[in-house]
Amino acid sequence: MIICWETDHDYVLLHIHQDMFGDWIFSRAWGQIGTQFGGLKHQLAEDRDQALMWLEDEITIQASRGFRKVLEVEDQSPEGREAVEQLSLLDSL
Repeated sequence: MIICWETDHDYVLLHIHQDMFGDWIFSRAWGQIGTQFGGLKHQLAEDRDQALMWLEDEITIQASRGFRKVLEVEDQSPEGREAVEQLSLLDSL
């Protein structure tokens, strides 16, 4: 699952997925749109339920900050693959 929120200047992108070992990973990227300013953090969840709990927390936080949801897709959709590719580019910075 990939979800992205934006304001006029900033973005937050979340990616919840299982790695090749079956562990649930909660990845969060954030930054200023059109710049390289931002960050990327990966967290290992105990299980899918914990990752979804973190997602619910993030939904509440982003709504309170005035962010609007601009994307919610599954990993294997064309849009999801493109978002994962962009997330991978951030990982190499």
